[in-house]
Amino acid sequence: MSVARHTEITASGSSIEDAINSGLSRASKTLDEIKQVWVKEISAKVDGGRVTEYRVDMKVSFVLTD
Repeated sequence: MSVARHTEITASGSSIEDAINSGLSRASKTLDEIKQVWVKEISAKVDGGRVTEYRVDMKVSFVLTD
């Protein structure tokens, strides 16, 4: 039987996909057995009427190890 936990993180990138992958890459450095991410919210930083950065708030689910 396994037990899972989740944590919430915010990450940014030049695209939505880049922001998600950036957050997942960073989370993978300290969390083992990541199984899923859930993107809760997407926002964008705007400068001069143009999007300059995407931000995602997401939950990262991982399995606890013994």
